[in-house]
Amino acid sequence: MTTDFTLRTAEFVLPGHPDKLADAIGDAIVQEARRREFRALVGVEVAVHRNVAFIDGRVGCTDAQTIDFKAIARDVYESAGYNKRFAPAPARLKVITDLCLGPLHPGEAEFREVSDDQSIVTGYASSLPGTDALPVEHALVRKIAKALHALRSEHPELRLGPDGKVIVFVDESIDGRSFCLNDVSLSIQHTADWDAIAARRAIEARVRGAVEAFASAVIGFDADAAFVLEINAAGDFVEGGPHGDNGLTGKKLVADFYGPRIPIGGGAMSGKDFWKVDRAGPLIARDVAVAAVQRHGCRECVVTLGIRPGDRAFRIVRIDAENRQRLDGAQLEGLIDLRLASKADWPDTVGNLVEIARWGHFTIAATDAATRRLASAPCHSSQLLDRVPILK
Repeated sequence: MTTDFTLRTAEFVLPGHPDKLADAIGDAIVQEARRREFRALVGVEVAVHRNVAFIDGRVGCTDAQTIDFKAIARDVYESAGYNKRFAPAPARLKVITDLCLGPLHPGEAEFREVSDDQSIVTGYASSLPGTDALPVEHALVRKIAKALHALRSEHPELRLGPDGKVIVFVDESIDGRSFCLNDVSLSIQHTADWDAIAARRAIEARVRGAVEAFASAVIGFDADAAFVLEINAAGDFVEGGPHGDNGLTGKKLVADFYGPRIPIGGGAMSGKDFWKVDRAGPLIARDVAVAAVQRHGCRECVVTLGIRPGDRAFRIVRIDAENRQRLDGAQLEGLIDLRLASKADWPDTVGNLVEIARWGHFTIAATDAATRRLASAPCHSSQLLDRVPILK
């Protein structure tokens, strides 16, 4: 590699990874509570270990006491790929809860539009087609992870398990206009009696197909460059999932956001409803970033927003484009709805929250939705709106 290139890296995990199991359970609970009441309040943490899932926090909505948390957790395990072959089998999963369950307090629904916490959030977007407006290395590693998950699901005879992870290294030119995959390393769970030769051949074909498809869609990505592919370089990966390691919500924030080269805010998204600052804020920041790229014509930008307890809307703190160019956020204030309440209906535009927890919030569907909103009527500015007391 010459000095004309910068080495980029990113990683992603499969749905059966313990941390992603926890995230998916948390968001399945958010989805169920929201189905029962639009302004449902959900703030839960999930931990998984061996054949046990622990759920704690609060769920406030209509008939919250009747939510079947055991069924929710077992469904997540099953859809991730756990079964009799790969433990824990969903039917044998033990679910322990310590939850505050009940309806919202009187008047609490109306106060959901007001921040009850402080938060600093970041958003990112790029103008490069074929990447979901994400950093190239992050979009690529997610595509490879999806390809591996699909291979496991479509070909059970390969005896591949639900747990796994991928890391890529990509050379990017200094001007950010050309890219070359350097190497890919992946670890994927399997049974002790797998046909390693057949499985490795299938994995290599699927990974190379994903890379070729990605390269053909991304301008400046060298589709002909050779790259190194390593499979289970640390050895056999038989003991995986919660039997191999514990998992917890919010432990894969870098993968959930934009990869390691983009700053992230301070809070996790999964397990929280869309009225909470840690959930709504990153989505609003993403909208601002998409708008900045489109309106200013920049190649990429990073947005920082902030909110205080008692505020109804986020404030634009700064917008940085490539080469550390600072953009004027005031030009975007009338284009993007910065209110905390503006993301309450976001789940309706993107579908299943379990899949969002697994593959990320910043998909092409969500990006397209943000783009469509730019054509709508002017929204609320980032000016500090009337502050109101927090309901205790």
